[in-house]
Amino acid sequence: MSKDIYVIVEQRDGVVQKVSIELIGEAKKLAAELGQDVAAVLIGHNIADQAKMLGEYGASKVLVIDHPVLEHYTTEPYVKAVEYVIKNYEPNIVLFGASSIGRDVAPRVAGRVHTGLTADCTRLDVDVTKYQDYLRKATSLPEEKIAALDTSDRYLKMTRPAFGGNIMATIVCRNYEPQMATVRPGVMAMPERNVDAVPEVITVDAGLSMDDMNVEILEVVHPEKKAVDITEAKILVSGGRGVGGPEGFDLLRELAEELGGEVASSRIGVDNGWIEKSRQVGQTGKTVRPNLYIACGISGAIQHQAGMEGSEFIIAINKDEKCPMMQLADLGIVGDLKVIVPKLAKAIRDYKESQKL
Repeated sequence: MSKDIYVIVEQRDGVVQKVSIELIGEAKKLAAELGQDVAAVLIGHNIADQAKMLGEYGASKVLVIDHPVLEHYTTEPYVKAVEYVIKNYEPNIVLFGASSIGRDVAPRVAGRVHTGLTADCTRLDVDVTKYQDYLRKATSLPEEKIAALDTSDRYLKMTRPAFGGNIMATIVCRNYEPQMATVRPGVMAMPERNVDAVPEVITVDAGLSMDDMNVEILEVVHPEKKAVDITEAKILVSGGRGVGGPEGFDLLRELAEELGGEVASSRIGVDNGWIEKSRQVGQTGKTVRPNLYIACGISGAIQHQAGMEGSEFIIAINKDEKCPMMQLADLGIVGDLKVIVPKLAKAIRDYKESQKL
């Protein structure tokens, strides 16, 4: 019988990525409901020193696969390593981050071990009662269908956007093991860290060799200035249809600069070419959890709310005081964003100047 929840840890240049920590936290919650443990699979070269930290975030054991062929990410060695773990340790559930690496590895592993994969998940459930609560709050499914769900079902319920984000689909893999999913970064909350926790560390020989490298890396080039990922930003100033065009985002950039934040957008801004895709928040974009989210000219469709409703404090600026975003916001400002945003940026700038005196 398959057991335990495995998280495939993503590291770049020896640094564990935030999405992997988020997944360990979520895996710990799911494992508690199943009566299982969480195992982190750490793959790379000279990365064993990261194992203790993974235990502090909730992994009861850490499988370390360390080999020179894994120093830089290439598809075949990493896929072979994960395949070895699944075939030899038989996990119940395997989770990957829905990053460029996770999206490359997960489907290939699923094909090799002959199981299903649900991609780009935004929610994971085991307990049916909790899943029913979600359905009541976030869907229009009739109560009789929600109440009819089998509460003894212990399969992983993997929820993801479908049909361009217009519906949410929940997928269950009942006939094959392990149950596998890639999970969107920023969706799951960061777990608390217990520095006293000490995981069991297991060194795994996955049978790798330098011959597994089927591509040649000529050079690793790092950009001079790394673009800020909006999922990492503490403050976001986000624009929607009310911004009116690309020039409207210049006003938002001015405010974001004064606040030390980043600019984001709803889907309409990306679809119209006003701003790049990497700045999109929502079901078909990114999920963010900033300390402050300022929604400018965003009506607040459910697809957008799904990507930012975890924000700590939300300010909405909109002419329509009855739009959904105004109802969601902690503070609503009724008016023209093209008037309000410049005044707000100036007020912040003046305040900062006054503090220098």
